[in-house]
Amino acid sequence: MSVTWGELNRATLARQLLLDRSSLSVADGVRRVVALQAQQPASPYVALWNRLCCLDPAELDAAFAGHRVVRAQLMRVTMHAVGAEDHQAFREAMDPTLRASRLGDPRFTASGLTLADADGLIGGLLDFADQPRTNAECEAWVAYRLGAPMPPTAWRMLRQYAPLWYVPTDGPWSFGTRAYVAARPRPVLADPDVSGSALQTLVRRYLEGFGPASIADMAQFAMVQRARAKAAVQALGGSLVQLEGPGGTVLYDVPGGPLPAGDTPAPPRLMAMWDSILLAYADRSRVNGDVLPTLLVDGYVAGVWRAVQEGIEATAFHPLPDLVWEGLAAEARALVPFLAGREPEVYRRYHHWWAKLPDAETRLLPG
Repeated sequence: MSVTWGELNRATLARQLLLDRSSLSVADGVRRVVALQAQQPASPYVALWNRLCCLDPAELDAAFAGHRVVRAQLMRVTMHAVGAEDHQAFREAMDPTLRASRLGDPRFTASGLTLADADGLIGGLLDFADQPRTNAECEAWVAYRLGAPMPPTAWRMLRQYAPLWYVPTDGPWSFGTRAYVAARPRPVLADPDVSGSALQTLVRRYLEGFGPASIADMAQFAMVQRARAKAAVQALGGSLVQLEGPGGTVLYDVPGGPLPAGDTPAPPRLMAMWDSILLAYADRSRVNGDVLPTLLVDGYVAGVWRAVQEGIEATAFHPLPDLVWEGLAAEARALVPFLAGREPEVYRRYHHWWAKLPDAETRLLPG
């Protein structure tokens, strides 16, 4: 069976709950879409607002506080919000990448600590963090174990490798000051057999939320070696189906995965910064986006948006029909009240990028 670019686009939107908002609970919604990019604390909230009906941000606050949804260093060596039950397999799958990128980083190796030293520290650190600990408390514990403070950059690398969950503290989007608790159950580290088996789980979950996809896509989503992704696909064998993508690309999918027609209507959306669908594929032409808060029109990135005092400022990269502008205005009227009680000018620190945008049509969409 062959699939077109249009069908791949709609498959992504369907699996990511972007064709119709869902009535799922927050925790079930996060599991359905597999992972939400969470480098910016506001992004999981805005991403879920785009996917769930009438989202109350307090529901995500409660899910974080109750560890039903957790924020941790995972795919692409960056922070994601995932269902707690997915964390162990995802973290074990990512272990070789995280170990190499964090403990092999010159900022860590310059400390003079070896991999064995790091492993010994991490075991004790996780015992210490069996209850929530602030960043300062964790640093003090490490300094006590070493007999001297660890250089700040080396500590950052060690902390980002350790399987810690971020603990909600303060701020408009749950995470202000840094605090951590050991992941539960504790992932197995530095075991190739465990990480290989776990990668099979991650690949299957990825396809459920983002498929059909190529081995290159899987490797890009997680930032793992393509050889590891290929081995995971081969191990999954007949539990996956094989499709032919545009240009003859070999794609894989879970049996029965949604594959809507390429002309299925797709409503406009005001997407979160670094939304997962923008970063989940080796070939970004499936959605055609990157990192800023984006306008999603007919399933593709068509511009960017930013929150300003008067509402939502939308900049389109090409002319949009009046009907599309009306749809975006309706989204803005819902998003502005959602932001108002938390951070009315969300992502403000990135507004400097707007001076670098090419000439384009800009409209103010009142809240």
